[in-house]
Amino acid sequence: MPHRAATSAADLPDRAAMLARSGLAFVEDMIAGRLPVPPIGVTLGFAPTEAQRGRTVFEGVAEFAALNPMGGVHGGWYGAILDSCMGCAVMTELAQGEAYTTLDFAVNITRALPTGTPVRATGEVQHRGRSTAVARGELRGRDDGRLYATGTTTCLVMRPEAG
Repeated sequence: MPHRAATSAADLPDRAAMLARSGLAFVEDMIAGRLPVPPIGVTLGFAPTEAQRGRTVFEGVAEFAALNPMGGVHGGWYGAILDSCMGCAVMTELAQGEAYTTLDFAVNITRALPTGTPVRATGEVQHRGRSTAVARGELRGRDDGRLYATGTTTCLVMRPEAG
């Protein structure tokens, strides 16, 4: 993977750098290693691998550190990778000068994810309006296509000033 990880806040792009490119270009730059991937993905073991307008794919593996006290993959891991792929799918729809934030997301876990199973989380935009966007996501086994979870999100689209 060509991903470059942020190791401090100084490694992350500032507001001007984020707003200087389209959302699709921003995600493509993370995938290509021209921008660092956020520390959450490094911590939880996932990263973006594909992007096109309205769609992104993240790949990852839930390891021991993602387990809950009962030995299963914590629901927050499913939520984090789905929130990431759905939010970045929305990001690919943004023009230069626009930003977004998640307003709400929901996750439905359909089966337990075995530790160490490679997965693909695919996010797709269902609606892009002037001030909100809606996306859905699926978490599937990378090798067998088994469905582990689905998600939906609503995001707020903003046009902040660069300064």
